[in-house]
Amino acid sequence: MAGTSILVYAERVGGNLGEIEKLLAGPLAAFDGVHVLPFFHPYDGDDAGFDPIDHKIVDPRLGHWSDFKRISQTHELTADLIVNHASALSPEFIDWQAKGEASEFDGMFLTFDVVFPNGASEDDITSFYRPRPGMPFTAYEVNGRRRLVWTTFMPSQVDIDINHPAGQKYLVNVLEALKSGGVKVVRLDAVGYAVKTPGTDSFMTAETLAFVGEITKLIRSYDMRVLVEVHAHYTQQLEISPLVDLIYDFQTAPLLLHSFFKGTVDKLADWFAMRPSNCLNVLDTHDGYGVIDGGPINGKPGLISQQDMADIFAQAEINTGGHSAIASVVPQWFTLPHQINATLPNILANDTAYVASRAVQFFLPGEPQVYYVGLFNGMDDRELFAATGQGRDTNRHHYTPAEIEFALAQPVTQAIIALARLRKHAAFDGDFSFSVTGAASIRLMWAKGEEQISLEVTTTVGSPAFVIEATTDAGLARFASVEELATARI
Repeated sequence: MAGTSILVYAERVGGNLGEIEKLLAGPLAAFDGVHVLPFFHPYDGDDAGFDPIDHKIVDPRLGHWSDFKRISQTHELTADLIVNHASALSPEFIDWQAKGEASEFDGMFLTFDVVFPNGASEDDITSFYRPRPGMPFTAYEVNGRRRLVWTTFMPSQVDIDINHPAGQKYLVNVLEALKSGGVKVVRLDAVGYAVKTPGTDSFMTAETLAFVGEITKLIRSYDMRVLVEVHAHYTQQLEISPLVDLIYDFQTAPLLLHSFFKGTVDKLADWFAMRPSNCLNVLDTHDGYGVIDGGPINGKPGLISQQDMADIFAQAEINTGGHSAIASVVPQWFTLPHQINATLPNILANDTAYVASRAVQFFLPGEPQVYYVGLFNGMDDRELFAATGQGRDTNRHHYTPAEIEFALAQPVTQAIIALARLRKHAAFDGDFSFSVTGAASIRLMWAKGEEQISLEVTTTVGSPAFVIEATTDAGLARFASVEELATARI
């Protein structure tokens, strides 16, 4: 993702990889890369592809590795390495269930006794952080014996023992498949949960950081970059960023909502002063719109307070007509959801504020990535949510080619595509600076010699605004509305 990129599900953007390839060669040609969310066999499992039966093959309903190889010739291709778990229906797990210690995959899957060889107390077990209700293990029959297998997420997602040679061999085999398919960036999915350390909550511990360093070295040996996905306290993001090539900036997203809902920019400025430069700049994602990343965690003060977070959820509930409160889940042992399950256009309920937020995303140092629903200015898919009961499906609409064609003709989508074009301005190869220009306004600027481009955003409640100014051969270009930006070409 050297430059700008889009984040897509192959089956939800036109139905297959061929449709995505057409978009990248046509109306979305301004983007430099694409992250295709799990396309492995099958893409439609219990967790929308994050529980592949075979992590090494492309689901033939979507396409083939040859399609990815072709896309990778013109765009930087990102794919997931699901580090923490595999499917309970995978050949490896089924073989282990049948043969037990005689299986070549014995040791690949993490069991209770591996983590707690001397048993465990109630406190030992409940100290583990889990993003789902209930205990982090599931009883499975293995060669006639009942075993407690670690299942951090869902019972059908069986955790891998990343310290065992069988687990390590599995991850290497997946990496080799990704490399052969033209993948240039590997996203470490759920890596924060991969290392279980008794006596801790086992989320982003020192042992986790050590593992991140080890697997990053391995991935780089295949000439691929490493992107780490961790929803955590902002200080942990700062710790991880030097270890990898790219780390998600999950903090800017909630801070933008705070700014537009409160009419301030001070919290944004605090974060901009410390955020890493090797960020993948995201707002909405397939996991919803994150809020927890900006707040306090485990007693550590956040960039915004718990009350600030509650206010964000309350305003989102108003703006979505109450639906976000229905679709957003409060995890066990928490008082607020981790994310808002709604589309960002619905959450902000204002086109100018929405496009201004996208502009901030594109003007910050790092590599901007736009989620397909946000790119198409998508509204909440309440029908899909009602059909599946999965809150995140509110923001995972299945777009037909006709729906995509309609979205591409709309000013908001055209403005976002224009931001991808503007990101190629020569000034972005220069120096970045920002300044607070008022209680509700902030200015981001890039300069390289005489080349300059700037963004000023005003977050006044009820009257948001933005102005982009850029040097061109014809003089200074200025864009101060969604409609003006939609036609920008410099």
